[in-house]
Amino acid sequence: MVDGPVVAVRGEAYREVAPELARFAVTARARDRDREATLTRLAERAAAVRVLLDGEGPGIDRRETGELQVRPETRRSGERVVAYSGSVTTTVTVSDFTALGELMLRLADQDQIEVAGPWWSLRPDSPAHREARHAALADALLRAREYAEALGARVTALIELADAGAAEQPMMSRMAYAMGDGAESGPPELELDPQPQTVHAAVQARFAISEPVLG
Repeated sequence: MVDGPVVAVRGEAYREVAPELARFAVTARARDRDREATLTRLAERAAAVRVLLDGEGPGIDRRETGELQVRPETRRSGERVVAYSGSVTTTVTVSDFTALGELMLRLADQDQIEVAGPWWSLRPDSPAHREARHAALADALLRAREYAEALGARVTALIELADAGAAEQPMMSRMAYAMGDGAESGPPELELDPQPQTVHAAVQARFAISEPVLG
């Protein structure tokens, strides 16, 4: 229990920092009237994606195979199977953005391959989160001192401090896709503009202050 006046404040901090990671998804698809043919084509296309990714070596930080789907397609009425379709998605994470656009284009150039992304983000342990929290605490202390000074008092002690939530806003990139005029103009180029990530931190704090001068 604290005797004497108390001031309660909220401190916040916003920072825009460069992204540290880029993530995109590569989906291989296949469809045929024959189930075995569908599975064979799907396996071949997924293997082609794997070969391309293997060639990147340390350029890829992480890759994960996600959902695998193989399903029969039937007519609107009845259960007669008219075709089989399948897909398998691999999620790729990179921290070196130098050749990211080129890699995505080479993957998208494969038969029946869909590429989506990139999605930019920070690492979970990024120093940007800690810096924002420190700035939020400094903001709370500054506000408390300003309120105390307005009353002719001063901050004397910290009573309580609580994290009020923080959020990182992941954003997609703006993409520029430039095609050549002909076969001799070279491969297409994809320029990516990594978007800054907004980091927000907030704290709730209660401070004890000296007796205010109200007269």
